[in-house]
Amino acid sequence: MATLPNTATNIDSATANAPSFESALAELEGIVAAMEAGQMPLQDALDAYKRGVALLRHCQETLTVAEQQIRILDADGLRDFDPEASGEPES
Repeated sequence: MATLPNTATNIDSATANAPSFESALAELEGIVAAMEAGQMPLQDALDAYKRGVALLRHCQETLTVAEQQIRILDADGLRDFDPEASGEPES
């Protein structure tokens, strides 16, 4: 029976202890590499696919939250710096 690197056996516990974006992406890359090798029994491949889907969703949600935070910061006034418009008196 093949084993997957860094793969949790319980998908529900993975959502309770959500990994960082970087560790989720690394685990997802490991799953893809293992599946592409084509040496996995069917049940292991199905379990790996389920875990990969969960990791992909986690990564997508993390990116969506980051994009929303960037939009908020942009709307809050991130603009090109213009020293003449800074409100300081000219000398």
